[in-house]
Amino acid sequence: MFEREENPERVHKAEVIVGLPSYNEADSIAYPTKQASAGLKKYYGKKKSVIINCDNNSPDDTERAFMSTKTPVPKIYITTPAGAQGKGYNFENLFGKAYQLGAEALVCLDADLLSITPEWVKHFVQPILDGYDYVTPIYARHKYDGTITKNICYPLTYGVFGVNVRQPIGGDFAISRNLIEKLLLSSWHRSTVEYGIDIFMTMSAIVNDCKICETGLGAKVHKPSAPKLGPMFLQVVGTAFQMIIRNEESWRYNLNVKSLPLFGMRHLEPAQELKVDRTAIKKSALTDNQEYGKSLGDFVPTSLYKKLLRQYSTGKIDIGEEMWVDIVYNMLIAFKKFKRQREAVVAALRGLYFGRVYSFINDTWEMSTPEVELIVAKQAKLFFDKRDILVKRFPK
Repeated sequence: MFEREENPERVHKAEVIVGLPSYNEADSIAYPTKQASAGLKKYYGKKKSVIINCDNNSPDDTERAFMSTKTPVPKIYITTPAGAQGKGYNFENLFGKAYQLGAEALVCLDADLLSITPEWVKHFVQPILDGYDYVTPIYARHKYDGTITKNICYPLTYGVFGVNVRQPIGGDFAISRNLIEKLLLSSWHRSTVEYGIDIFMTMSAIVNDCKICETGLGAKVHKPSAPKLGPMFLQVVGTAFQMIIRNEESWRYNLNVKSLPLFGMRHLEPAQELKVDRTAIKKSALTDNQEYGKSLGDFVPTSLYKKLLRQYSTGKIDIGEEMWVDIVYNMLIAFKKFKRQREAVVAALRGLYFGRVYSFINDTWEMSTPEVELIVAKQAKLFFDKRDILVKRFPK
């Protein structure tokens, strides 16, 4: 959804593009803009390049902050109309502009990054130039950063599609022209134009049999996303579930897990420090379940429903890995089965998700980030090992 473009240097062709989607990032966008420019100049100075800020008409004047940042690499600003907010809208504009400019490689980076270096550009772009279609990040994150990734997107990508993509919604990616075209021609769900865009890209790359790899970036330091977890959950999970049911032929008979080649850095840096409020997470679990969980008994088996009812009625929430796999797969089955209640299914799952996050934190509170990573990997493997729950009961 396009309203206005500012292209003061009249860029009409670019082989390598860095895109920064944004909404109210005036206080942070200058830094990743400078680092992206430095990386483009240092490593791809012989190629035509541009940095594009795809914005949601930010009232904090993100446009001025971006365009006034001095860089040797030219810049373009594109915005959606006022009121058309959504990261996916920004990416739709970005993909369209990148395709129009003839991009060979498009790097998408969060506009609030504090840990980006010029080398990130090289680590993302080079695999694309070497023939890959989609490059996903590997970096250290706080053990409780990215809880939707850890508990939903990573295990579903691993368990259902059998592809070990550790950061399927990391926010930072590189995309080939081939995949840009496929994404533009794909059918986008309503939640895709919001926070569902990242999982849409990852699962699209998988079902289109694109060449995928990962690239090491050290650590990710950015604004924490906890305040946005409520709506983000609904949009990300809604999109993920839509992609799974639309592409059943891509995963039903998959029997092996595919590991991905790794480029970039081979070591991780110290993870970002974050404050975690367990009490608030538990409160979210109980409140969400009370408001949206009334129909839960229609969506999961009776035995599972009784266990959950006992936990939430007593406030003694303890959703372990085995129970969590059963919950997610049964809710995915319900999402396919109850077409007119799909929003209700995802809303009911959110309270259980907060319960899983609360339980996960309790179980790992004394562990280090590397130790927690082993738990995350174990959970993803369990999703694959128990995928028969989905395969055998998935509605035709």
